[in-house]
Amino acid sequence: MKRPGPLLTLLAGLVLGLSLLTLDATTGTRTASSPYEEGSPGPAAVRSAAPAAPTRSVSPVSPSPSRVRAADADYAGRTDDGTASVAVSVDDGRAIAYYCDGRAEESWLKGDVEDDGTLRLTGGDGARLDGTLTDGARVDGTVTVDGGRHAFTADRARKPSGLWRATATVRSARIDGGWIVLKDGTQVGIVTRDGEPSPAPRIDPATGAVTVDGERLTARPATP
Repeated sequence: MKRPGPLLTLLAGLVLGLSLLTLDATTGTRTASSPYEEGSPGPAAVRSAAPAAPTRSVSPVSPSPSRVRAADADYAGRTDDGTASVAVSVDDGRAIAYYCDGRAEESWLKGDVEDDGTLRLTGGDGARLDGTLTDGARVDGTVTVDGGRHAFTADRARKPSGLWRATATVRSARIDGGWIVLKDGTQVGIVTRDGEPSPAPRIDPATGAVTVDGERLTARPATP
C-alpha cells in the first residue's frame, strides 16, 4: 500500500491551520481591559466621594440662673459689744444705715446692695459699713465710725421696729433726729441741733410723733 504523498500531508496541515484560525476569531481572548467595559463605572462614577465632615453634637447651653435682688426690708440690732445699735433699710437695690450709741456718736451711711447681698455703705468722716444680707433674715457685718470698728447683727424688723428719722427747723436751729427701734421696744436715738448731738426723746412708735424743744415733730421710717 502506498503512503500518502507529500501533497496530502500539506493539505492536511493547511486544513488544520484554517480550523485553528476560525476558532480563535470566534472566541477571541481580550488581552487588556477597556476603560469602558460593560458594567464598569464611568469617569464621574469612579471618583472617590469626599468623606463627610464629622457632625459635632452641641450640648444645649443652660441659661445662667438669674440673680434675685434683695427684698425691700428693714433690719435692726446691736453691736456685738453692746455699746451701740445699727439699723439698715433696703429699698430697690439701695440701702441706708444708721449707727448710734444713744449719747453722742452717730453716723448715717448709704450705698448699693449687690445681687449677692453684699453691702458696702459709706458715710461722713470716713465712716464705713461692710455687711452681708443673709436670706432676707438679717444683716451681719462691721461698722467703722471715728476709728472704732464694731461687729454687729441686725435682724429683720417688723413695724414699728426699724429706722426712723425726723428733720425740721425749731427756733432757728436745724434739727436732725435719728431713732433705732429694736424688736423689744427699746429706742436708741440722737437729735442734733445745728450739728450738736444729744440723746433723743422717745417717739410714739404708732405715729412717729415726738416733741423736740417744745415743738411737735413727726418721725418717719427712713428709706434710701
